Amino acid sequence: MPRLEIAADGFRLDDRPFRIVSGALHYFRVHPEQWADRLHKARLLGLNTVETYVPWNLHAPRRREFRLDGGLDLPRFLDLAAAEGLYVLLRPGPYICAEWEGGGLPPWLLAEEGIALRSRDPRFLRAVDEYLGALLPPLLSRLGSRGGPVLAVQLENEYGAYGQDPGYLAELAGLLRRHGVDVPLFTCDQPADLARGSLEGVLSTVNLGSKVEAGLTELRAHLPEGPLMCSEFWIGWFDRWGGPHTVRGAEDAAADLDRLLAAGASVNIYMFHGGTNFGFTNGANDKGTYRPTVTSYDYDALLDEAGDPTAKYTAFREVLAKYGPVPEGPVPAPGAKLDHGTIELTHSAPLLECADLLGGPVEGDRPLTMEQLGQDFGFVLYETRLAAHGPAVLSVQDVRDRAQVFVDGQPVGVLERENHEHALAFTVPRPGARLSVLVENQGRVNYGPGIHDRKGLLGRVLVNGRAPERWTSRALPLDDPADLAAVPFGAFDPMAPPVGPAFHRGYTDIEEPADGFLALPGWTKGSVWINGFALGRYWSRGAQATLYVPAPVLRAGRNEITVLELHASATRTVELRDRPDLGRTED
Repeated sequence: MPRLEIAADGFRLDDRPFRIVSGALHYFRVHPEQWADRLHKARLLGLNTVETYVPWNLHAPRRREFRLDGGLDLPRFLDLAAAEGLYVLLRPGPYICAEWEGGGLPPWLLAEEGIALRSRDPRFLRAVDEYLGALLPPLLSRLGSRGGPVLAVQLENEYGAYGQDPGYLAELAGLLRRHGVDVPLFTCDQPADLARGSLEGVLSTVNLGSKVEAGLTELRAHLPEGPLMCSEFWIGWFDRWGGPHTVRGAEDAAADLDRLLAAGASVNIYMFHGGTNFGFTNGANDKGTYRPTVTSYDYDALLDEAGDPTAKYTAFREVLAKYGPVPEGPVPAPGAKLDHGTIELTHSAPLLECADLLGGPVEGDRPLTMEQLGQDFGFVLYETRLAAHGPAVLSVQDVRDRAQVFVDGQPVGVLERENHEHALAFTVPRPGARLSVLVENQGRVNYGPGIHDRKGLLGRVLVNGRAPERWTSRALPLDDPADLAAVPFGAFDPMAPPVGPAFHRGYTDIEEPADGFLALPGWTKGSVWINGFALGRYWSRGAQATLYVPAPVLRAGRNEITVLELHASATRTVELRDRPDLGRTED
């Protein structure tokens, strides 16, 4: 039974010296039919372990509801890793960061006014207790202490960058132990945060992307004896909308890996395979300005978004071979790709006209937040009646995150959190005109104090300095394939194209499914589904210009493509290509 021990001179496994050589692979960012392929390529690289976070928000979309099915079948993922001969480092949070929506914390927590996340707030700890009580029982048989692949479990995540309360960490450690976790626990922090993020009796590890010697020196100063481990060795980075595509050279990253291993450290490569923020699951950062993360989580990793080895894969394999066994044989070849050309979207349906089929209105004297509506992702449509005609100014205390404003269905402007916009002037054509405000959750903040990130229209909402007396708030999560099935599509009429946000649909026949990349030249901003599977968001501001289409999403024969375009489109076509376009890189 693979029992990991933490000794004064390093890790020991089954009473023998052991170095963890791991790669990050998040099961929830990879189509489940592709898990086995990615795990096999991890072993061929020379890894002996893989690491994964656990996204509480996906597993528990509602309180006291818990999912372990389909793409969330974590027990199956762990079993596949074991079958491939790989150990696992498990990182259940409760907070994971990961450039993931809300750092993995479920948004229903924010329905509690004044709740303090990542603290000893009893409301938060009760919810964490319920989460671990649902997550862990099916996983206990997969712990190394019971013959499974899970060697160790992480306690929280980079807590030293957020708070300084060892009592909170002790509470979490106690919960993990009470729910049956009997393998070693570890924390991870950046070098300057080690003291704040550590807990006595729990192994401290460090996260870094460069300055290896300095980082390990800081870790050793904090941890006089025991294993040296880098739990996140950053070999690339994530991208945000409007920014460049970030890359890191293979030679530079491999040289730092060599330094880590030469120092005798264990390592977890972040990321071995990044994958995709499918649907609406991307996170965001806010360090004075809100910046949403893109759909792709390619991360310039060892395997690209489609699971093909990159130059880094080869470079890292050569370094790993200096320090341990690497399976013989060539680097895996790239998988087949589709070059399917142009696809016409022939049918459409205006969003505002079919909103009542997608979500019910909730009446109130003010707009309700997404969390008050019990909503995770997507959009909220707020509506009220305007009393007088003539010039008007809409003032919103806090837009979370992007509001499109309409009067009697006609677009009059946009307010963006990212641009710190709070007011919009327009003309009301008649007394009683309908004011509609469509607000998009572009991703909850996943790092820092901004994780308390409620969505919708927050605070005072005024028209000409007065608060409208009645509002309807309509949740439009669009996270269920049944939502798309309810949309009443009609043939597109070029003489009367949709005004404002609209769904567009087309079909294409595919002989043999393979991976592909969907391009939307001429489109502005929105989301895409193929055969009901949510690929993610697109935005003409880039840098990302294509969306990854996993082969298992497609089928032989007819395939359905649905685009929700939030603005006007200059085209009726999309393209299914054989290569990605993640945008420009920094000079």
